[in-house]
Amino acid sequence: MADRIVAAARDLVGVRFRLQGRCRASGLDCIGLAALALAEAGHRCALPRGYGLRSGDELIARRWLELAGLRAVEQARPGDMALVRPGPLQLHLMIVTPGGHVHAHAGLGRVVETPGQSPWPVIGHWRTREDETWRL
Repeated sequence: MADRIVAAARDLVGVRFRLQGRCRASGLDCIGLAALALAEAGHRCALPRGYGLRSGDELIARRWLELAGLRAVEQARPGDMALVRPGPLQLHLMIVTPGGHVHAHAGLGRVVETPGQSPWPVIGHWRTREDETWRL
């Protein structure tokens, strides 16, 4: 499953950024990117409505990830979701790849793959549960 998630995420590199974007044609934000990569890897996705990662509410984000059928893990590996904190009141979701992360970069206006470690503090990593449907 992890290889399919990474391949699906990498296939979305270059898609334009759009806040609360949910499809390749019109653009993606970090939640849309994660949901689409997971869906293309074989998970069905229902997304949260009215969410705001800019609130910085880590507990809500953790709950979303759990409801998505993901489990918190200590060590990251490719295909995992990384929840990071780019700013004091902002959260961001990235997909771990073998050499870095794929994420929807608002500043660059598109989905990118960045090499190396996260440039932002990592709150935690979450991994798919192979037999569960991804629901938020």
